[in-house]
Amino acid sequence: MERFWNKNRSSSRPLSPHLTIYRWPLPMIMSASHRGCGLVLSAGVSLFGLSALLIPGNFESHLDLVKSLCLGPALIYTAKFALVSPLMYHAWNGIRHLMWDLGKGLKMHQLYQSGVAVLVLTVLSSLGLAAM
Repeated sequence: MERFWNKNRSSSRPLSPHLTIYRWPLPMIMSASHRGCGLVLSAGVSLFGLSALLIPGNFESHLDLVKSLCLGPALIYTAKFALVSPLMYHAWNGIRHLMWDLGKGLKMHQLYQSGVAVLVLTVLSSLGLAAM
């Protein structure tokens, strides 16, 4: 065993499999993004609920505070888009995962097609919800 490790150290090769030597395909990126969005959304909802309990005032007073900042419509729209896009991505990709649980769309070309569909639906629904 010692000879094995000495040989590996002397060759200076990364351990295999190693993430840096692979090209990340779309399904792999989307899977990691889905998990990340779930964590971010969970933390965001928890922090929002905690702040609602701890910060004095009510929703209307906080909304008045935001209105008093006189932020431009482009900045407000961008902020709304940034808030709603992880939710939309997680929702659409969750539907995609539910279809996989039913055994549908598991062929490689279908994985890429549904991945692109999720991304397009995420952008369109996020743009629509941010416009409200």
